[in-house]
Amino acid sequence: MTITPPALSVFEALESEVRSYCRGWPAVFDRAQGSHMYDEDGHTYLDFFAGAGSLNYGHNNPVLKRALIDYIERDGVTHGLDMSTTAKRAFLESFQNNILRPRDLPYKVMFPGPTGTNAVEAALKLARKVKGRESIVSFTNAFHGMSLGSLAVTGNAFKRAGAGIPLVHGTPMPFDNYFDGAVEDFLWFERLLEDQGSGLNKPAAVIVETVQGEGGINVARAEWLRALADLCERQDMLLIVDDIQMGCGRTGAFFSFEEAGITPDIVTVSKSISGYGLPLALTLFKPELDIWEPGEHNGTFRGNNPAFVTAAATLDTYWADGQMEKQTLARGEQVEQGLRAICEEQSGISYRGRGLVWGMEFEDKPRASAVCKRAFELGLLVETSGPESEVVKLLPALTMTPEELDEGLRILARAVRETA
Repeated sequence: MTITPPALSVFEALESEVRSYCRGWPAVFDRAQGSHMYDEDGHTYLDFFAGAGSLNYGHNNPVLKRALIDYIERDGVTHGLDMSTTAKRAFLESFQNNILRPRDLPYKVMFPGPTGTNAVEAALKLARKVKGRESIVSFTNAFHGMSLGSLAVTGNAFKRAGAGIPLVHGTPMPFDNYFDGAVEDFLWFERLLEDQGSGLNKPAAVIVETVQGEGGINVARAEWLRALADLCERQDMLLIVDDIQMGCGRTGAFFSFEEAGITPDIVTVSKSISGYGLPLALTLFKPELDIWEPGEHNGTFRGNNPAFVTAAATLDTYWADGQMEKQTLARGEQVEQGLRAICEEQSGISYRGRGLVWGMEFEDKPRASAVCKRAFELGLLVETSGPESEVVKLLPALTMTPEELDEGLRILARAVRETA
């Protein structure tokens, strides 16, 4: 496919240099449906990006769109802060019936604001309030958001540098397999906690992603997560699981930590919780941690009622019968087979992932960006991740058909061959 770079004068003239995705995908997109996006010149792109994981059910999902249109047409409440509304009630009841009760999870639900970093900031704030301590432990290559508190527990040096001030009260520890199995899990961490001369301030909490998305699709083993949960309990630290990108079914189960059999003290959820790409975020926590005073944490857009509508429709449609998890795991096996074939064909490439989040790491690190560029030219949207953008990251919609997955994997294989 030949793509003529569009006239981007208005974007270049008025929009900040901070923009990024448009540089890798130089097109002006006009429409999107299911797993396809269309630019204004008529080119079609298969989407293996899904709004960075915000569109697990595809673009303009017809079931969710119908629910949203009906709500808007009857003049349903759009903006409600934290007022009680029928839309919020419907979402909470659906979340309780379809997600929390079947998993025997006791969580209270907090709406901290519209984005994932709002959910993380609320989680950190609550942990510090509950424990009366400031320090939070995070992990190497973690990503938790771009606001200051979230950046303090993010590992990427480039993103941290953008803060412009020292990022304090966060302590990094090695993520699973950081030393390639040569060091016992949590040996360094636990030694520091128990040594009165270590200089480590007693942490209020530990925050972790079960699969590090922006960090390079680093998958934590279930036994590592269980050991971390046990360590937190023994050392009187709260366990926060950041499920913003990996939750809502991305790894198979609705919550990515279910496979490990743990119950975190606090969980952050955003991205695909609305199902339709509308901003919505949740901070979930055990009832005994709910020590907030009314209004102690708030935000103008914490009650996005149209997002409540699509979120409830999502849960009732896709999570009432357990079939979505089975389908995602089956699709994941299909992707794994495709990636295995690519890696067997060429050296210097490895793959890893869970469910429908996968990454291909290139020993020749710049090649990952070249593969994404060539894939775009061939009609496939994929992005890079990892500290040096050395991983091609796959985040297809959970509703993508087997045929669409095969098509995307064929394009990806061609892009890899043609950048060798």
